[in-house]
Amino acid sequence: MFWKAVLAKRNKLLLLFVMISLVAFMMTGCGDGLPEVSESGETMADHEVYPSKKEEFDDAESIAAAYHDIYDEGVEANTLGSLETVRRIVTRLGENGYVAVDSGNQVDMVGAEQVIAFCKAVDEKKNSALTMIVVHELGFRKFDLETEDGNVNVVRGYYQYDQNGCPQNKSMVSYPAELWQYTEEGYLIFEGRYFSEENLVLTLSEGSEHAALRLLPLDETCRELNRRYILSVGYGRNNIFLSDWGEEDFGGLDFYDIFDIFYPVLYKQPVPYAADENLGVGAVYQIPEEIFENVIMTYFEIDRESLRRETTYIPEKSAYEYRPRGFYEAEYPDIPYPEVVDYMENQDGTITLIVNAVYPNSNTSRLYSHRTVIRPLNEDCFQYVSNQIVSLENDHDLWWHSGRLTQEEWLEVYGGIE
Repeated sequence: MFWKAVLAKRNKLLLLFVMISLVAFMMTGCGDGLPEVSESGETMADHEVYPSKKEEFDDAESIAAAYHDIYDEGVEANTLGSLETVRRIVTRLGENGYVAVDSGNQVDMVGAEQVIAFCKAVDEKKNSALTMIVVHELGFRKFDLETEDGNVNVVRGYYQYDQNGCPQNKSMVSYPAELWQYTEEGYLIFEGRYFSEENLVLTLSEGSEHAALRLLPLDETCRELNRRYILSVGYGRNNIFLSDWGEEDFGGLDFYDIFDIFYPVLYKQPVPYAADENLGVGAVYQIPEEIFENVIMTYFEIDRESLRRETTYIPEKSAYEYRPRGFYEAEYPDIPYPEVVDYMENQDGTITLIVNAVYPNSNTSRLYSHRTVIRPLNEDCFQYVSNQIVSLENDHDLWWHSGRLTQEEWLEVYGGIE
């Protein structure tokens, strides 16, 4: 029965949320869950697991000092997470001889030639060492890599700035890279397992880490097209880039998810039609047609009759029935991110974008590809014209996505309670 499937999904999600909450508590509560560090810089945990030394902290301070002025400016202007600030930090680190990239792979890596040389040493089973810095909004990860006989060992430290702007070591792990790959798309991907008390308590298993870092530069126009048309929508809580559709046939496109995405963009405020605080209650709203249609028709060329056929329209009230996503339609939080890798300007004024779904946790820089066509209208407006799935790696399904409940499923879950 559908109800049993819903309960199974709910239980899995509840377990996931409990695990995440426990880890967050352990990582933030009074230092619990973190390795204690002595004055010499060594951890109180197993030295083989956390091979931290005073030199590690000195290195972290040197890295932070290289761009401390940029960090201070970002704090004062509240722009630490901005692309321009991140770009300046990565550039500054490169000027100081470091290999660096941002955590979202939105800025070209500096010092990539050092990484390529290290990858060559791995292939040739020569000894070599490399340090890479991955910049985050509130700090950075530092990967110290060593290779011998074709094997790679990773020591990863995570440093976060305190209120005084000083880097603090939040965690350090060491592991052999069980997977080491330089992909056709220009990514370095590696994975390993390490001892973690938190993971041992919660899952009776070791911790695992996946890294996917873009080595090769990407055309800046591709990056700009991605930020403008694709990245802001992404692959979560919608199926715009997860299915085949076009203006002649919108297929299974979910216009309610589209409304959720673009209402805040258009009206500069959160969607006011929220789910009920009681998870067992299904909220239902009636959105005036002028509001719902304005959102959808701004970004898609669809006539009213077609839109009303694809949704639940109430003629006597000139409104669209709307049921916000509830707990039973939640999705897994860790999903791929899109990266435009090529584009074509068409004679009719549209632009075709070739997009790869990059998924670090699946150790792939192309889980699948899709071809998306957009129609620029003016400086601030555009429309989506079509999407087509080009390839799906190893026949993986898009498992993280949950469609909205059908009316029958919704009634079975909520019992018709509004």
